[in-house]
Amino acid sequence: MSPETPYRPREKLFQRQKMFQSINNYVYLKAPTDKITSVAIPAALAASSLFLIGRGIYKMSHGIGKKE
Repeated sequence: MSPETPYRPREKLFQRQKMFQSINNYVYLKAPTDKITSVAIPAALAASSLFLIGRGIYKMSHGIGKKE
């Protein structure tokens, strides 16, 4: 039986390991695209929900948009 071939070359793997070990950041923010999924998307969701809550409170306090 022949040994299984690796998915990536060993040099590429060692290069990625060195990059991840040299970054002095939190574990969930180490890859370049992690900032989008861990910071930007939750911030956008929080901002949109705060906007909708504020708009709802404004409409309730002024009696706008009531259904008769």
